[in-house]
Amino acid sequence: MTTTTDAPQLRAALVRPAPLWLLALITFSGTLAMHVFVPALPLAARDLGASAGSLQLTISFYILGLAFGQLFYGPISDRFGRRPVLMVGLTLYTLTSIAAALTPSAEALIATRLLQALGGCAGLVLGRAIVRDGSGMADSTRRLATMNLIVILGPGVAPLIGTAVSETLGWRAIFIGLAAMGIANLLLTWRVLPETARPGAGVDFRSVLSGYRRLLRSPVFLGYAVGGGLATTPMYAFISAAPFIFTTELGRPAHEVGTYLAFVVAGVWLGNLGSSRLVGRVRVGKLLTGGSAISLLGALTLLVSAASGHLSIATVLAGATLFTFGAGVASAPALAEAMSVDPHLAGSASGFYGFIQMAIGAFATSLSGLGGTPALASGLVLTAAALGAQLCFALALRASRLAAVQHLATLPEV
Repeated sequence: MTTTTDAPQLRAALVRPAPLWLLALITFSGTLAMHVFVPALPLAARDLGASAGSLQLTISFYILGLAFGQLFYGPISDRFGRRPVLMVGLTLYTLTSIAAALTPSAEALIATRLLQALGGCAGLVLGRAIVRDGSGMADSTRRLATMNLIVILGPGVAPLIGTAVSETLGWRAIFIGLAAMGIANLLLTWRVLPETARPGAGVDFRSVLSGYRRLLRSPVFLGYAVGGGLATTPMYAFISAAPFIFTTELGRPAHEVGTYLAFVVAGVWLGNLGSSRLVGRVRVGKLLTGGSAISLLGALTLLVSAASGHLSIATVLAGATLFTFGAGVASAPALAEAMSVDPHLAGSASGFYGFIQMAIGAFATSLSGLGGTPALASGLVLTAAALGAQLCFALALRASRLAAVQHLATLPEV
């Protein structure tokens, strides 16, 4: 007799696995578009006659698009199938990339970036779902780990690509390149990608909304989710401000920006690596508070150096890299704890966590564009975020302990 736990493995065995290289390419396109434009922000600002703050909104709105996409793509693809929904997303991504290349104003560019993110998010969300559809547990874990590595490496490579393209061909060429990638992904999806879900199997959207409401009422989930968001995605505030910090405040040439950003983003990778080695040997609570404490130290380094007038390449890189390293340490434990609050809502928790994380990143990025000194604004945003993460993690850990005590009190005495 087939058990409930056997069903996913049996269905995975009947589904033709999607090529991992194609899923990796689709996932990479969504993460690449977020960061590849960052080094070109000063060039675009001059060309469009816009301020630094308004151009930084192109990053904020992209992150906001990723936030909303994570809430909807999963349930919609459960109803209509992964392949057609992915193709719609890739089409939107391609068309808006072309529109961004032809945009006449900063306001139009901000709007097209939001729509581009809604299209690019399809690959990020559905790539993971397609892997789970067509793989058993062990193989799925291995393939998802490979895709996660690509998501992490994407932001590190993107600034280098963006610098090279914008310095040689201009900032609009970046979007032409993204459009070409979108066309290639669309054709490959149409020709190569199999359907891995069961279209028409249906999804109860009311139950999805009910799950989100239950998570909103959970202080443990909110503590881990908001804390995880504050500990991680505010780093985008620095990343979006970095071109202006290095070129305007520190007087460095634009072609160096990509190298500096790659160095900073490497902190996330190192933090993730350190966290994975410490899991099982160090309590989760210590990883969370320790990671956000490291981030707080980095944020204060950037803030103090900017406020005191002692800003330099060394202090900026040290402060930003410490923040991203701490973000890498806290990222995985925060997500794991948030998803374990209610095992029956793990999928909803993952999507809702991603929404909260990206929404915080978008808000933090928009704040870093206020005022005339990007380094000081970024330092203030990162410091406030790190302090908020410490508070949220403390509240989540306290609520988790109280819930455990209450659960033990309800157990019958032996």
